[in-house]
Formats: sequence, structure tokens, C-alpha cells
Amino acid sequence: MSAGCGSLPSSGSNVELMWRYLPPLAAPGRVQMAVDRWLWQSSDRPCLRFYNWSPPAISLGYSQRQIPEHWQHLHWQGQPIELVQRPTGGRAVLHQGDLTYSLVVWGLGQRRRQVYTDLCQFLRVGFERLGWPLQLGQDSYSSQAPINCFAQATVADLVLPTGEKVIGSAQAWRGDRVLQHGSIVLTPDLDLWQQVFGSVPHRQSLPPLEVVQTALLDAFEAQWQVKLTPEPLSDREWQEINAEINKVSN
Repeated sequence: MSAGCGSLPSSGSNVELMWRYLPPLAAPGRVQMAVDRWLWQSSDRPCLRFYNWSPPAISLGYSQRQIPEHWQHLHWQGQPIELVQRPTGGRAVLHQGDLTYSLVVWGLGQRRRQVYTDLCQFLRVGFERLGWPLQLGQDSYSSQAPINCFAQATVADLVLPTGEKVIGSAQAWRGDRVLQHGSIVLTPDLDLWQQVFGSVPHRQSLPPLEVVQTALLDAFEAQWQVKLTPEPLSDREWQEINAEINKVSN
């Protein structure tokens, strides 16, 4: 556990009521972002979830507006690549062959670098248990950053000791409520990556998605001292999320 984890909620008789774990969801990017936004704005409990983008998509940082023209016409296996704006910062992420995690929490203070460190700790522990030690990136933030999120690694990101970036994360804040989500690159399609970014990703022989997800869930439970049981979104919650999707679409 990182040095800053003293700011995390302490265990107690009601600790198991604190965190909500949503079961894994495969859905289009606009749906995934709507769910994350709804949880960030409306959830009455801190939340953890894992998800996949189906069909594949490119997510853009909240302020990222300039993109290559050819991204408007990308396809993969006969399906168009959706472009989706995230509520969080950062640069473009190709979501194909990756696993995305998402956290919503509050009460951790406003030291954002420390919050990144604390919230990334379960990722580091989970990968360490799988034999893949990760460390925080060292690159500085820059307005001239590459368009590809995985072309650099800041303190918000996790890299192998050799420097290859494995997890790219980003945050959004509303008061003291923070949404942090991130992409874990597992089995990217090399041709698609080349088509999107004009380069190929670093190739690591990482464990299968299900193995990674289980290891991260176990590490999270150990860090936060909870036992998580999947609790899907209710019909009422989906109604609110879908209403927001329709509002954005129109």
C-alpha cells in the first residue's frame, strides 16, 4: 500500500457497504462513458467496475478537439470505429484488445498526484502478483503531448521497468468527487494500431483478460478491506443513463 493510503477510508463494521462493484460490461463507447458520468455525478457509494468497448472505439480527452481526418473513417472487422469524448483529460486511447477499469470515490483530499498514486495501488499490486511489476511514469505533462495516450507515460500512468506503458489513466473532478478510469493494453490488433497511430504498440505477453481482472479485483479487495459482490445497475439507473445518452445524441 502506498504511503498516501492513510487517507483512504478505514475499515469498520460497515466497510462492506461502502463500495459498489458493478459486473463487467461490454457495450459501445458512448454507453460506457454515459455510465461513468452517471456514477461520477449520481452514485451514492464509491464504485468499481471493469468494462470492454464493443465495438472498438477511440476515446478522446475532454479537451482534445484536433484529430486526424482519417479517424472519421476507420473500420475494424467491418465495423466503424466510434469516436467518443471522455469526461476525463488526457489524449486519445484506442479501445480494442484492452480492459478498462473505472473508479468513482470521494473524500480523498485534493492532492491529485497523491490520489493517482493511491488509486493506482491496486493495479500495481495485482500485476505484481502476476509477475509484472509496474511503476509510475516519469514524463512531464505538456500541451504538446503526442496525440496517442500511450506514446508517453506521466505519473498518472503505469509502466514496466523497461519503460513500456501498460496502463494509461485519467481523472475528472467535481468538488471532491473523482472519476478515475484507465485502459490496460492486453491484446491490441497491431494492424489497427498502425492504421490509427502510424506506429505499433509495445508487445508484452500479458496474461489473459479474465486472469488480469481477477487479480485486480483480489488486490482491490485487499487494499480497501472489502468483499465485493457484483451489483448491476438497476432499471431506474439505466433509464437515467439512457436518457442522458439520448440527450447527447440529439
